[in-house]
Amino acid sequence: MRVGVLDDWQGVARSSADWSGLEAKAEVVVFPGAFADEDDAARQLADFDILLLMRERTPFPASLIGRLPKLRMIALTGARSPSLDTAACAKAGIVISTTGGTVSSVGTAELTLGLMIAASRRIVTGDAAIRAGRFQDGVEVGPVLVGKTLGIIGLGKIGGRMARYAAALEMKVIAWSRSLDEATATAAGARLAPSKGALLAEADVVTLHVPLSAGSRGLIGAAEIGQMKPGALLVNTSRAGLIDGAALLEALHAGRITAALDVYEQEPLPANDPIRTAPNTVLSPHLGYGTTDTFRQFYGESIENILAFLAGSPIRVMAA
Repeated sequence: MRVGVLDDWQGVARSSADWSGLEAKAEVVVFPGAFADEDDAARQLADFDILLLMRERTPFPASLIGRLPKLRMIALTGARSPSLDTAACAKAGIVISTTGGTVSSVGTAELTLGLMIAASRRIVTGDAAIRAGRFQDGVEVGPVLVGKTLGIIGLGKIGGRMARYAAALEMKVIAWSRSLDEATATAAGARLAPSKGALLAEADVVTLHVPLSAGSRGLIGAAEIGQMKPGALLVNTSRAGLIDGAALLEALHAGRITAALDVYEQEPLPANDPIRTAPNTVLSPHLGYGTTDTFRQFYGESIENILAFLAGSPIRVMAA
């Protein structure tokens, strides 16, 4: 029995849980890097019976699943993965077990707050100046957040937490999404914006917390960026596809807005991606949900799921 642990990009899988019980029953192989493409994934994973997936890092469409004839079980970290074809798994008789993510949304919210402060106060630029032997020279002066307006698009678990953080910073909070009503916004400590455009025009900082779907892809495009205040900050720790990448790059190079990003269309981010050299940015490598606390839960419960499957009594099985 072979178990593949995929996409351990930060090298935390082994230290996040006790693998001894599973290693007594199966060979466990950890893959620290991303696969080059689907052919590479199919070739390297062909001999594995069970795969432990780190959410949606490696896409698992039907075409890849069909090339893994030995695959019997997928241990998915988290509750869902848009890039996993669950129908293809069901058709192939592959069991999918999931885990909780008790603090994953907290981790993302905290990182969003950190990016907002880092970008506003030019912390990254200041760090670079110190390391280059300079001090304040070349570091732009930033504003305080007290009294500024935070515009939250998507007021769910993460967006709601951001509203509370903003209140602690004495910021004004407005919120909008297609389904948001006034009562929900008020309960979260936000004022309901009458439209997306109204939110963008008023906010000093805009943060995105909606899932990526056909309806939300390109939610922020050239027209929407044009509605934002000059010098406003756009924070995205949700999904890269919510923003039109070309329009964002154009606005950054023009000095129209600032951006703080944790998510990208292709991950790991290619070395030649133009966002790497774009001005007016703070970039982090998709650290949102990835905390020590989350990884302990993800890997610990995944091991439990695999052992239960091997014992013939699968647990936390995703409904077909």
